[in-house]
Amino acid sequence: MAISVDTFFLNPDAQGTLQAQIQEMIAEGILSGRFRVGEKLPSSRKLAAHLGISRITVTLAYTELLANDYLTSRGRAGYFVSENAPVPPSYTPQQKAGDAMDWDKVLARSFTGGDTPRKPQDWRDYRYPFIYGQADASLFDHANWRLCALRALGQKDFAALANDYFDQDDPLLIEYIARHTLPRRGITARPEEILITLGAQNALWITSQLLLNRKRRATVEDPAYYTLRDQVVQTRCQLDCIPVDEGGLPPEMIPEGTDVIFCTPSHQSPTTFTMPMERRKELLRRASSIDAVIVEDDYEFEMSFLGAPSPSLKSLDTEGRVIYAGSFSKSLFPGLRLGYLVGSEPFIRQARALRASVLRHPPGHVQRTVAYFLSLGHYDAQIRRTAKVLHDRRAVIEDAIRKHGLEIAGVGGYGGSALWMRAPETADTSAVAQRLKEKSVLIEPGAPFFAAGNRKQNYYRLGYSSIPATRIEPGLALLAQALKQG
Repeated sequence: MAISVDTFFLNPDAQGTLQAQIQEMIAEGILSGRFRVGEKLPSSRKLAAHLGISRITVTLAYTELLANDYLTSRGRAGYFVSENAPVPPSYTPQQKAGDAMDWDKVLARSFTGGDTPRKPQDWRDYRYPFIYGQADASLFDHANWRLCALRALGQKDFAALANDYFDQDDPLLIEYIARHTLPRRGITARPEEILITLGAQNALWITSQLLLNRKRRATVEDPAYYTLRDQVVQTRCQLDCIPVDEGGLPPEMIPEGTDVIFCTPSHQSPTTFTMPMERRKELLRRASSIDAVIVEDDYEFEMSFLGAPSPSLKSLDTEGRVIYAGSFSKSLFPGLRLGYLVGSEPFIRQARALRASVLRHPPGHVQRTVAYFLSLGHYDAQIRRTAKVLHDRRAVIEDAIRKHGLEIAGVGGYGGSALWMRAPETADTSAVAQRLKEKSVLIEPGAPFFAAGNRKQNYYRLGYSSIPATRIEPGLALLAQALKQG
C-alpha cells in the first residue's frame, strides 16, 4: 500500500530547514502508527512537486531516514517504511493542545449520560453469551443473501443502487411491506403511509422528534426499552413512566393530558408480557378519550413459535391514532439497520421530510437487497429455520432454569428470543454480571430498563438467540452459582 502524497503538508510556522521538516513529518507518521511497515513513500519527484520544493531536498531527507533505519530502499521501486522502524501496533493520533472551547457551555443539548448501556462488542469471544438481539451466524442464509446482494449490484438495478431517492424509498421494498409484511399483522397501508427507516430505533426517534416538545406529555412503560426512554427524555417533554403488569401497560394509569403513549403490546420490552385483546381495546378507548397518539413498537412478532401472535394494535385502530414501528434488524441481523414506520399520510409526510433533512434515505443497495431477499421467499425460510431453533433452545433453557432453581419473571407466551428473569431481592445483577464475565458468561442486568426512582437491581434478561443449545445448561449453572454467592 502506498502513502498518499496528499498527507504531507509544510507548516509555514515551523522551525528548521525544509529537509529537517520533511524528516520530522515522516518520522512522526511512523512513530504514531499512521505510516505502517512496508508502506511505500511517495517518490521524491512527486513529493517535491506537491510541496513546491527542490527534489534534492526530499532526496536528502529520505537518505537521512534511510540511515536511521526508518526507511528502506528497494532500488527503482522506491522507499518503504522499514521493518525495523519503531511502528506502534495501532494508530493513536496525539491530542492537540490549544482547545480553548468550553463545550459544556457551547453545546445546546447533551445526548450522553442516558440509560442505554454499551453492549460488549466482543460478545462472540464469550463461551456463554446470554445476550439479546445478536445474530447467530450458523442460522443465517449467507448464500442466498449474497446472491440477492449481487443481483442488486447488477446493471438492471443500477438506478436503485446509484440514484438519489431524496425523500423516497425503494418501490419494490415498499410494495412487499404493503402486500405481505403488514397484512400478517392485520394492517392495510398505502405506499404513502409507509416510510423506510434505519431500524426501529430510528423510527422511534423520528416519531419522538415530530410528536414531542417541552409543552407535550408522554407515557412510557416501566420497565421499558431504555433507548426509547432516552429519546423521549431528549425531547424535554413531561414524562410519565407507568409500571406494567402481566397484561402490559394499564390504560387506566395513563394520566389526563397525555399526548403520546409508547407501548409494546404484543411483546412487552423487556418483560415479554402480551397485552390481552380486551386491554388493547381499552387502551384505544383511553387514547381516544384523551386525544392521544399511540406509538406501537411491534418488535419480534416473527419469532412467535409457541402460537400465533395477537393482532397488532394498529390493526384495531379505527381512528388513525396508532403509529406502527417495525424492523427487519431483529429477524435478519442487527447490523442491517432497516425498519419502517406506518401511519396516517400527514404524519408520514412529515416523517419523510425529517428523515430527508437528516440522512435523505437509507442506502438504495441495502433496500433492494432486502426487497429481493423478501420477495424470493428466502426471508420466510429464514424465519421458519430460526423459529425452530429458538423453539428447541427455549425448551433447553426452561429445563435448565428449573434444574438450577432460577426464577422466570416473564416468559413471552408466543415465543421470542429472551426471558425476563428475577433474582433474589438482595441480589445486584449488575455486580453479578461483572463477576460472570470472568467465567465467560454474559447476562444483561435489568436495572437500565427501569426508570430512575424505580430502579430494581434484582432483574436480568437472558437472551438465547446466539448461544448453542449445548452451552445453555453449563452457562446457567455458573449463573446460579454466582447468584448464590450474592
